Amino acid sequence: MDFGRLITAMITPFNSDLQIDWEGFETVFDYLIDEQESDSLVICGTTGESPTLTEEEKLQLFEAAVKRAKGRCRIIAGTGSNDTAHSIHLSQAAEKLGVDALLLVAPYYNRPSQEGLYQHFKAVAESVSIPVILYNVPSRSSVNISAETTIRLSQIPNIVATKDCTGTDQLTQIVSGAAEGFLVYTGDDSAGLPALSVGAHGIVSVASHVVGKQMKQMIEAYLGGDVKQAAKLHGQLLPVFGGLFTFPSPAPVKAALSLKGLPAGGVRLPLVEANEAERKFIASLFE
Repeated sequence: MDFGRLITAMITPFNSDLQIDWEGFETVFDYLIDEQESDSLVICGTTGESPTLTEEEKLQLFEAAVKRAKGRCRIIAGTGSNDTAHSIHLSQAAEKLGVDALLLVAPYYNRPSQEGLYQHFKAVAESVSIPVILYNVPSRSSVNISAETTIRLSQIPNIVATKDCTGTDQLTQIVSGAAEGFLVYTGDDSAGLPALSVGAHGIVSVASHVVGKQMKQMIEAYLGGDVKQAAKLHGQLLPVFGGLFTFPSPAPVKAALSLKGLPAGGVRLPLVEANEAERKFIASLFE
C-alpha cells in the first residue's frame, strides 16, 4: 500500500464545549487534502489528542474519516496503547470500519523490554489483516524500539512501515536492514530532509497542517535531484517546524489553524490553549 510521501497527523477539532466539532472535522479534513496536499491522514494520533478521546469518539472519528476520504487519501487509525489486549480490540474495530492501516505507538509508561515490544506488535499485527505502521517516539513513550527490533518486526508480512522519531543514525540502520519494501518515515518535521537523505520514504508531520504544500515542494525537489532547492525550502521552513513545538502539541498547531480561520478549537486538559503571548509568537512564524 502506498501511503505517499507526506502524511499528516491530523488534529481533532473541538467546539466551545470541547466536544468533537464534526463540521469542523470535515472542513479541516478537506483542507489537508486539497490545500496542504497530504497523501494520507493519521486519525486519533497524539496530535489528534488520543489520550483524552474516548473509545467511542475514536471509532466515530475513524468511521467519519473513511466516509469523507472517498479514495482521496489513505486513512491511518491510531489504535496503539500500552495494553496489548486493548490495542487488539481497538485495531480490530478500526479494521471493520474500513481504515486503510493502523499506527501503533510503542507501549508507554510500563516500559517493556525489546522482546516485549516485539511480542506486543506481533500480537496486534497478527490480529488484523490490514497494514500496520510502527510508531517510535521515545520522548513520549520512554522506550525506544531499537533498530534491531524494528528490522525483526519488518519481517512480519503486514508490518509495512515505521514512523520513527529518533535520529538519522537509527533511521539509517533501519533503512539498511529492514525487509524489502518496508517504508521508513520520520516523525520529526525538522528532520524531514535529513531523513530523506539517508533513505527515508517520507514524513509523518504536524507542520503539514499549515505548510504542507511547501513541504511537498521540498520533498519533490529532493527526489527530483534539486538538492540545493530542497535545502533552501528546508531552511525557510525550519522556524515553523521548531515553533510549532515551543509549547505542548497540538496547542501550537491548533492556534496556527485558528489564526488562518480554520475550525481547530481548544485542547482538552491536561493540555491548555495557547495564551496571548504564545498566539502572537505563532502568528509571527507566518509573517
